[in-house]
Amino acid sequence: MNSVSTALADSAIMLRRNLKHTLRNPLVLFNAVLFPIVLMLMFVKVLGGGFNVGESYIDYATPGLLVMAVSYGLGSTATAVNDDMTKGIINRFKAMDVSRGAVLTGQVVVTTVRCLVADAAIIGVAFAMGFDPGASALQWLGVVGLVLLLTIATSWLAVAMGLAAKTAESAGLATVPLIMLPFLSSAFVPADTMGAGVRQFAQYQPFTPIIETLRGLLAGDPKAHDTLAALAWCVGLALVGYVWAVSTFKKRA
Repeated sequence: MNSVSTALADSAIMLRRNLKHTLRNPLVLFNAVLFPIVLMLMFVKVLGGGFNVGESYIDYATPGLLVMAVSYGLGSTATAVNDDMTKGIINRFKAMDVSRGAVLTGQVVVTTVRCLVADAAIIGVAFAMGFDPGASALQWLGVVGLVLLLTIATSWLAVAMGLAAKTAESAGLATVPLIMLPFLSSAFVPADTMGAGVRQFAQYQPFTPIIETLRGLLAGDPKAHDTLAALAWCVGLALVGYVWAVSTFKKRA
């Protein structure tokens, strides 16, 4: 068996292990899948009537909720990675001659699967609440592709944070800025309506162009400058997270 096939086989084993851990942890499932739906119901049904966004609020909020569902699944990833590192599980994998890349890739893949399930649930609930997108089939593919790219990028960041943290508690805390960024973006209200300082931060932080690109794609009217900025942010975050994760793993493992 060559090195590539060995790495793929090891990655599949790590993925199966991490999926079992996720299914056995109700808190992880709640935070990653159910809590974004709770937030969706709260923002749309409780607070949505107070926002003037020029369109149906469910249509406006759904793109931001898709991004929020991604960010809410990152804390458990960082915690799981740190737990494996600090409890010596990774050293045991080394003794078993498991591919080093598989240990990290397995966490990224399971996080991606978990986030895609959460986003599918968000879309399903949105349709039940009157969501009416104007996207074509190609634009829907663009939505899926951008969500997938964002999930992979932020997953690598979460893995890197988990490896760099000293404890599982600090690993989960390190992902809080990623969880909070959607709240300080155009996810729930237009950035132009925010106060000075917050408005500029919302306009130039990474999640706003990603949300605006998803909003444009779902409405059937994507904007080129938002799309380019979204892709640039996703690729940049993925590179930073990957390089940081691999370098930290080599030092600590």
